[in-house]
Amino acid sequence: MNRRLVKEPFPHVLVESRKELHGWYRDERECTSERMLINPYNGCANDCLYCYAKSYGGYFRDHREEGLVTVFKDFDKVVASQLDSLGVASCGYLSPVTDPFQGLEEIYHLSMSLVRVFTERRLPIEFITKSRVPPGVLELMSRQEHSFGQISITTIDEKKRRILMKEGAPTDELWEQVTAIRRHGMHAVVRIDPIIPFVTDSRDELRELLLRVCDRGACHVVASVMDVPVGMAPRILDGLRGFGAGTVGNLRKLYCEKIWGSLNASAPYRRDLFSFLRRECDRLGVTFALCMEYELLDGEPSGMNGEFMSSRNCEGIDIPVYVRDGEVFRPAVDCTGNCLSCETARCGLDELALARTQRTRKSFKLSDYRRWSRERPGVGEGDEGTSETEGVRSCREVWSHRR
Repeated sequence: MNRRLVKEPFPHVLVESRKELHGWYRDERECTSERMLINPYNGCANDCLYCYAKSYGGYFRDHREEGLVTVFKDFDKVVASQLDSLGVASCGYLSPVTDPFQGLEEIYHLSMSLVRVFTERRLPIEFITKSRVPPGVLELMSRQEHSFGQISITTIDEKKRRILMKEGAPTDELWEQVTAIRRHGMHAVVRIDPIIPFVTDSRDELRELLLRVCDRGACHVVASVMDVPVGMAPRILDGLRGFGAGTVGNLRKLYCEKIWGSLNASAPYRRDLFSFLRRECDRLGVTFALCMEYELLDGEPSGMNGEFMSSRNCEGIDIPVYVRDGEVFRPAVDCTGNCLSCETARCGLDELALARTQRTRKSFKLSDYRRWSRERPGVGEGDEGTSETEGVRSCREVWSHRR
């Protein structure tokens, strides 16, 4: 594969790739809704100390060992071509393992172009970022009824944030980005993701964080506790020594559950924390969910989200499957989008009704979407697409009340 090294403003390599859109990675996922995962960059200049993606192989190994970010040249054009080959699609997810708006976005504009690719086809897209959202992104997304944004805020303490990550937007700017999403009429999610025990888990700090983001219009909160890939444990723990002499020792005692190659904080600790966050979110009138949180029951991983989630979907918004209508897409049916607990398959795609047969929670690929597209006649036939889902309505009502 051709690689071109560029040293400024951050060491990175340009590669050409035909990688494909795909669904969630893990069959054991608790992610309720289907998504098309989009990663225009592998590796991240934000360089968060706790980043689990550094444990991955391939291009992520280049980031871990050489400090290089991989940029997929013309990936927006690749994705556009793939979408144009489909008759069935789901919401785009920008992006699951690296920040789509990290500093290199100012040069390559791949994430901005990918937002345009989806919205021009009237397909929904979401983003998760700790960085500044580039001008124009929210305006583009606001033209598509189900598009939304997620802002990740690890701590209210700017000094802590600077220790935990090299780049990213200052905390004060992150607050304002939540407001900007709401001003554009979109669903706004705040992620406290991850919470780091003995560093960012103070109940007073978390309560203040929740209060601030709710005052700025957040509709939904997602939380997780830092998990530590076994191979990354020495590096991560060493980086956290600056938060106090006893921090590392306390973490070693707390991280006693090994699940899928990562060390997790004890289940009682996490249960107590999640119960607190759920109560606070209930009090503030926003919905709450967990992200990829599991505990060991009889030696087997068991998801915790179903116990603590107060929304129907883990991102707090209902987004249906979309089908092609000429050159653009429309909602197939007025469904709730919670495929993981769906038994009726109103969209007409039996494989997405994952509760119907209790089958393994399959990781869908582009080939699955193409197969569904060939089988599409009759999908959603006779049903009108929805102009505004319950998740969007409830968020607007909350924002209107606060104003």
